[in-house]
Amino acid sequence: MVPTAPTTTLDDSLGAASERLRPRKPTPGLVLVFSVDSPRCDVLPLKDGELELGRGEVGDVPLDDLKMSRRHARVRFRQGQWEVEDLDSRNGTSLDGAPLSGARVGGEPRILRTGSSVFVIQADVEPFRAGISRAGGTILGPTLARTWDAIDRAARSGTALHITGESGTGKEHAARAFHALGPRRAGPFVAVNCAAIPDGLAERLLFGARKGAYSGSAADAEGYVQAAQGGVLFLDEVAELDLGVQAKLLRALEAREVLPLGASRPIPIDFALVSATHKDLRAQVAAGKLREDLYFRVAQPAVRIPRLHERPEEIPWIVDATLRDVGAIAPRGAEGASPPPAAHASLIEACLLRAWPGNVRELMAEIRAAAQEAQLAKSAVVQARHLSPSAGQAFAAARPGAAEQPAPGATERGSRPPPASARRGEARRAASLPPDEVIEEALRREEGNVARTARALGVHRTQLRRWLGRRTASDAPAAVDDEG
Repeated sequence: MVPTAPTTTLDDSLGAASERLRPRKPTPGLVLVFSVDSPRCDVLPLKDGELELGRGEVGDVPLDDLKMSRRHARVRFRQGQWEVEDLDSRNGTSLDGAPLSGARVGGEPRILRTGSSVFVIQADVEPFRAGISRAGGTILGPTLARTWDAIDRAARSGTALHITGESGTGKEHAARAFHALGPRRAGPFVAVNCAAIPDGLAERLLFGARKGAYSGSAADAEGYVQAAQGGVLFLDEVAELDLGVQAKLLRALEAREVLPLGASRPIPIDFALVSATHKDLRAQVAAGKLREDLYFRVAQPAVRIPRLHERPEEIPWIVDATLRDVGAIAPRGAEGASPPPAAHASLIEACLLRAWPGNVRELMAEIRAAAQEAQLAKSAVVQARHLSPSAGQAFAAARPGAAEQPAPGATERGSRPPPASARRGEARRAASLPPDEVIEEALRREEGNVARTARALGVHRTQLRRWLGRRTASDAPAAVDDEG
């Protein structure tokens, strides 16, 4: 006898579908992003709202950190509040750059450091199980990988893409990914920064010119559009183009032909356009700086490149890759090439705690400078103290009257300049402290604790005491000089 199949009703089908579509409950926990001297991306979910960290193995994640105690720290998440506790560890625990004594409850902690291991505290660690991948020269954490998936879909199905994002986030890398992932990968990739084109030259540079079209034109000149034939044209800061040039660009996109300057007949063209900007295109249209018809042609599909601050899991990998590049170009000694400088956990912690308004571009430049500082100090390990105090910090407005003050080492006419060694010492002291506004804000954040403030700024407490000594009581926040 054949068993009767169970009857499935419409209500049953809808119930199963709604179960699949129901939002997944977030899994709070930690993401191990750095341990000993290597970048990592390992997920440590809390179990029953709690996780104990120590040397050995936590869950399925090995923690071979000799600077960690067997029972080092405990993390809890209950009723929407985080609690982090140091378990009398040998080398201590720091939370958001400040030493942790006992337990700290509440707030929104971000960065936890135990021994030589650094963790990012996350309300949901599940997306980070995808780990870190690479696409060409781009490091992709889970956050950026979702953007790359959208670029992949756009590249395979369309001939245009608009990229938004802050300066330094990697918009050109995204444009190159569009080129590499699409059917025009065998064609050229032509990148143009529209903001850098001098006034009056955009039409000639973009669309080309015929011999005799203008004074000094002795031969035909190919434009960027023609150079991108069969490939991809990347126009960065597209909204900076003159309105007249925008009209000609729109014509080229819609008619698939271009009329070079001085030509009587258009030339057929075939290219995909990737445009980018860090500005709001709709606002540019409203301000009369971008043609409305061009907006509708280039604004969709669009992807946004997230800020570096939104993808902290990538920072240790970018630091590691930059230090390897520094090692690769370092001059060879008598014994051949030396190993690349290694990152210290304090450097990774400091980088994770900073805002990086210049995003990846700024981070890489500052890590290269920190590596040079470490080299001058004859250190094979780059630490937080080698990083400039102003690196990755938000820009502060200049204080009134600051511009009138002479630069370090400046002298009155006719007076003798200080020796070179003294000038170098002054320069080092001036560069060793961040702007006063940054120091004041750090003092307030650390409730006036000098030791914690100095650690957060990456400077020695003696330097901070000297700075406080130069300020009047009304100028600087009240300070205390204990470890707290």
